[in-house]
Amino acid sequence: MYIIAGLGNPGSRYAHTRHNVGFDAVAYLADYYGIELKTKKFKALVGQGVIEGNRVLLVQPQTYMNLSGESLREVMDFYKADPEEELIVIYDDISLPPGQLRIRGKGSAGGHNGVKSLIQHLGTQTFKRIKVGIGEKPEAYDLADYVLGRFHGEEKAVMEEARKRAAKAAVKIMNDGLEAAMNEYNKK
Repeated sequence: MYIIAGLGNPGSRYAHTRHNVGFDAVAYLADYYGIELKTKKFKALVGQGVIEGNRVLLVQPQTYMNLSGESLREVMDFYKADPEEELIVIYDDISLPPGQLRIRGKGSAGGHNGVKSLIQHLGTQTFKRIKVGIGEKPEAYDLADYVLGRFHGEEKAVMEEARKRAAKAAVKIMNDGLEAAMNEYNKK
């Protein structure tokens, strides 16, 4: 079974913010494939179903971003899942232009506190990840204010498409493997 986790912060205050693109991509998968994402378990909202023949558990940790690893550790332990094989994590990345995807099979946290928490709690840097570019913060902005802000204007449409592409990239990883997904989605 694949576990697809979208990182973000819970609650309407944070809905559709830059930091919540992972939540939004998982919500898109749930809607598109008819998976109810409403069960509260593992300090998360979860939904189990089948996507193109693959058994999946969709996860939105409800611990707040910086503690995401607590939730995912519980999920991985309960299902006796191997993060290196069965986990796909979708999250925001300020080092990529808005809407650009970058798929990797391992790596450091890159300054992302949610990913730092995952690495700490899972004990490995090796898990599949789909980074969604949200753009660098403007110089005048505080980083927290920027990532917790919402998209505006043209950026909104770009990011709506990006969340769909991130969701499709997760399906590509399940169906065709990491390399095929990287070849298709890691284009500039």
